[in-house]
Amino acid sequence: MNNFKTEITKIHYNKDAGGILLKVLEFASFFYGFGSGLKNKLYDCNILKPKKVDAFVISVGNITTGGVGKTPVVSEIAKYFISKGEKTAIISRGYGGKLCNKNINIISDGEKIYYDAKLAGDEPFWLAKNTCGAVVITCKNRYKASRFAKEKFKVTKIILDDGFQHRKLYRNLDIVLTDSEKGFGNEKLLPAGPLREGPEAFKRIGKLVVVSKNTNHTRAEKLAKITAKKMKVDTAVCKVEPDCIYNIKTKEQLPENAAYTAVCAIGQPEQFYAFLQNCDKTVTFDDHHSYNEDELPEGIIVTTEKDAVKMKDFNRSDIYALKLKTVIDVENLIGK
Repeated sequence: MNNFKTEITKIHYNKDAGGILLKVLEFASFFYGFGSGLKNKLYDCNILKPKKVDAFVISVGNITTGGVGKTPVVSEIAKYFISKGEKTAIISRGYGGKLCNKNINIISDGEKIYYDAKLAGDEPFWLAKNTCGAVVITCKNRYKASRFAKEKFKVTKIILDDGFQHRKLYRNLDIVLTDSEKGFGNEKLLPAGPLREGPEAFKRIGKLVVVSKNTNHTRAEKLAKITAKKMKVDTAVCKVEPDCIYNIKTKEQLPENAAYTAVCAIGQPEQFYAFLQNCDKTVTFDDHHSYNEDELPEGIIVTTEKDAVKMKDFNRSDIYALKLKTVIDVENLIGK
């Protein structure tokens, strides 16, 4: 399943990479950095000003491309607010969904889910399914969506999923996630590296979360302490661990010693595969891939929960999903 995008991703997380392709990408990064830096400068100097809504807004994002683990953290924060009696909305761009994100799309009103994963996008659908009580909306214009959520649902808390670079909407807190294993990759700007912004972005970080997708969290805890001291920013650790592997139709757990193929289409597949110690082989698709049943391998398949929502209607009963548990001190994270 490797293609040009996959090869570029390999370069992003290899500090020893070289060659003509990297040189071409570095040349393109100059122009990307100029545009990104100019936008940030205009906002930092108050030439451009973010718009405000009458609600407490938190952005959960990252500085790099690829999957860091934002979606479960967004869900945990939303569930915390809901448990406190706050009417909460999650606003997503709806990337990968077939709904037109120029429109305001209500994926869930907190009680009913109106669209499937193909229409809503896998992440908004997962959020709607796993965050009971949260209003989930997709729209490219986060300000318009936030204002709509406030007016229609009377929300008091708004969480932007992947909103760090979306500076048009004012936020009360910027939470940025980084991966304990991948870090900032080769520390180059797009497209030569995974960085979405230059060093000017780091001063906007309100809280930094080091995501540990491992059974041993020592590395993440050490990295969090070093980063907090070096960057002078409040830093927390989010622990992501395997919980169980269950059949997406019957909910039965995977039998012990069962032979299976691991399949996924996520930003950082290596960490998913690392949780699966007994898989026979792995099959990787591009991030946010929309599956066809006939392209999946035969036999038992184990995939991520985010991928599983796009396979739930397939006419086969041998698809399993790895359930992960996310452990994070939300109260301490948001400073309440």
